[in-house]
Amino acid sequence: MLPALPDIRNPREADTTEARALSEVLFARLRTVEPGTPEYSYVRGTLIELNLSLVKFAARRFHNRAEQMDDIVQVGTIGLIKAIDRFDPDREVHFATFALPTIVGEIKRYFRDTSWSVRVPRRLQELRLELAKATDTLEQDLEHEPTVAELAEHLCITEAEVLEGRQATNAYTTGSLDPPADTDEADGPLARRLGTEDAALDEVVDLVSLKPLIAELPERERTLLSLRFVDELTQAEIGDRLGISQMHVSRLLSKTLTQLRAGLLGQPQPA
Repeated sequence: MLPALPDIRNPREADTTEARALSEVLFARLRTVEPGTPEYSYVRGTLIELNLSLVKFAARRFHNRAEQMDDIVQVGTIGLIKAIDRFDPDREVHFATFALPTIVGEIKRYFRDTSWSVRVPRRLQELRLELAKATDTLEQDLEHEPTVAELAEHLCITEAEVLEGRQATNAYTTGSLDPPADTDEADGPLARRLGTEDAALDEVVDLVSLKPLIAELPERERTLLSLRFVDELTQAEIGDRLGISQMHVSRLLSKTLTQLRAGLLGQPQPA
């Protein structure tokens, strides 16, 4: 007989440690119940509520976008649900480590598919998507790129509307108003005006994934990591602080970093 499910009255108010422990229990239970049953819906829904903080964390890196934060969180929640459905507890990977890339990927896909450089009426945005789908369908059926007339007939719209929808595609991306003339110089006007995504943003996801792994280390190893990477002491200085040799410090650091790397990648822990 299966044990009773834990009574979780306010899943969103659970702290990180509690949410993680409860999630482990619920993931184990999720594998034993039949999809479509009330119990399955309860377990899956509670897992979503418990881990919404992962979505909000991932969404914050996109706070400078034009879209509303509520919309970004909603899209990220779809990624969370996909992660829950795909997660395998037997892999011995922390759920946060597994889920964050899926959530971030879902949000990035949303921006890639729906973001417009120039705002156009929603009617034209929807028409552009319909034209893209119709073009793919007709190319397969007709074995050639559909003409304006064929697209209009397929979508039951006028040829003028097809042309208008195609013109709206030009608003999906923009170019510089003063690109460098006939030059490939990297420091030309276009290069100076294009922004780039901060590479350090991806490191934030890695740091959050590492946090529970570091918390499981013995106190000595945690202290060792703090002295090396927070206080930035040399191995010799750490050895003097802990009363051990520099060689011993080197071996401990190497073993600890190898263990963390294996945990982050979901690999078996080294002996």
